[in-house]
Amino acid sequence: MNRTSKIMTEGLERTPQRAMLRATGFTDDDFKKALVGIASTGSELSPCNFHFDGLVETAKAALREVGMVPQKFGLPMVTDGQAMGHEGMKASLVSREVIADGVEIVARGHQLDALLGFGGCDKTIPGVLMGMIRVNRPGVFCYGGTIKAGHLEGLALDIVSVFEAVGARSAGKIDDRQLHAVECAACPGAGACGGMYTANTLASAAEALGLAVPGSSSIPAVDLSKSDHVRESVRCLQGLVERGVGIRDLLDRRSFENAIRTVMALG
Repeated sequence: MNRTSKIMTEGLERTPQRAMLRATGFTDDDFKKALVGIASTGSELSPCNFHFDGLVETAKAALREVGMVPQKFGLPMVTDGQAMGHEGMKASLVSREVIADGVEIVARGHQLDALLGFGGCDKTIPGVLMGMIRVNRPGVFCYGGTIKAGHLEGLALDIVSVFEAVGARSAGKIDDRQLHAVECAACPGAGACGGMYTANTLASAAEALGLAVPGSSSIPAVDLSKSDHVRESVRCLQGLVERGVGIRDLLDRRSFENAIRTVMALG
């Protein structure tokens, strides 16, 4: 189970490394187990990734239950929905590469045996996936999930409703009070933008590629079954670790054709 991490934790010369890990709570038995990096883009900066801390805690408990050691590490995020229209958009695409680099640097630097990746918006999803694929350890991707629809006067709303309302206000079709009502109702809680925009599309593609648990991309962020999805992801990761299956072993031409079909069908 510790095919990679034993390079860092076994033998006389690795005594200092073990001493440092003990400071984080390691026991003798932990050095014989798989070390699983939980790559989280959790953040209080946007609703897309706002709820990740709870999901990560669920993952940590599930990993312990199946005899693996969780090691969470954080990654940056820039969400397009808030970066648009100002200098922040210059940081958006770059953030994807920074996230991928972060996953790779931590996984290689700390000799992690496997990765459980959490992403939830336009750049965090591909960034986490790219990093996991580069490293090619056993890995499973967990999507944070879509936001639920907002409601106002019997109508379902999402973030596009707000953009449309801004246009309607500029054209004089609604007043400031109506615009404010849409702004306050459109995004009711945690989750990625509620439509087949980049986040939900990429999550569906990741599932079709075989890098996420089947059915996981369609579970809303705040749905109670989201925790079940995380636990199922851990069970799948356990199987990959036991068999020594790297994430690139799951990818071939058929995988990408399947993802292309999925994106076209959902288009």
